[in-house]
Amino acid sequence: MLAATHHYGNGIYVVDSGFIGANLVAIHLIVEKGRVAIVDTAVNATVPRLLHELAGLGLTVAQVDYVILTHVHLDHAGGAGQLMAAFPAARLVVHPRGARHMIDPSKLIAATYDVYGRDNAIRMYGEILPISATRVIEASDKTVICLAGRELLLLDSPGHARHHICIRDSHTGHIFTGDTFGLSHRQFDSGGRQFIYPTTTPSQFDPDALHRTVDMIAGFKPSALYVTHFGQVRDIPRLAADMHRLIDAQVEIAMQEKDFGADRYERIRSGMCQLVAAEAEAQGWGLQGNAAIELLSFDIALNAKGIDIWLGS
Repeated sequence: MLAATHHYGNGIYVVDSGFIGANLVAIHLIVEKGRVAIVDTAVNATVPRLLHELAGLGLTVAQVDYVILTHVHLDHAGGAGQLMAAFPAARLVVHPRGARHMIDPSKLIAATYDVYGRDNAIRMYGEILPISATRVIEASDKTVICLAGRELLLLDSPGHARHHICIRDSHTGHIFTGDTFGLSHRQFDSGGRQFIYPTTTPSQFDPDALHRTVDMIAGFKPSALYVTHFGQVRDIPRLAADMHRLIDAQVEIAMQEKDFGADRYERIRSGMCQLVAAEAEAQGWGLQGNAAIELLSFDIALNAKGIDIWLGS
């Protein structure tokens, strides 16, 4: 398990938001010559924790130049409104398809209620605050922003969602991948190896686009990636191959169940539980069987729902 804040070197930090549990939802910091970019925000309830960790690093709110959202799913973007209110000099950087939902979050809130239920969504995410359009940078493909001279290349990265970007850091060649390169919980690490699992959450999963995005990321030949769930991963060629294999495995489960009507979602979810258990055993994950399924239970349910929606699209 990583500490609440961990420095990977080269001015790149991970802050554990604490959302849902320890080492599950990350907020990444890039610090260059006293200026700060924040990649993903977690949720409103985690904002005080992030401000506390920034202060612990000797950084003030006035030093934050950018809040960058990989995409606008609320475990990544729910705290953006509160953070932008706290950071007087910051600009919000977001995919053009996501910008309107940060400026006027009403449709985003409604869609979240549809996925989680109103009461559960409010409990998880709190009030989603709008952000002034004057403070928003729409990051079209290959937009470059500069953090005290450190160039950050913003890359259109569909597959998990159509409003997803990745961020390539020119200083290290590392890439912040949000959810496009899956999730990699540190609880699964074993024998010095890390493992990956795709996330196919509602409602814009596109397997062909996700395969292309994984290839695009791997094509840069980065020595490290930063996934929001959770932190730095290395050995990218092996993990990219696993991503491709497991995307296809989840699609195969869906296709086997496509004609089961009202029972389809539960059958897909059950198939994904079996896939997780088999993958944990074959790869030697740090958690096995029901323990692996339990840690991923929330993600399995969302993956199954995303796959089910894709089948009906």
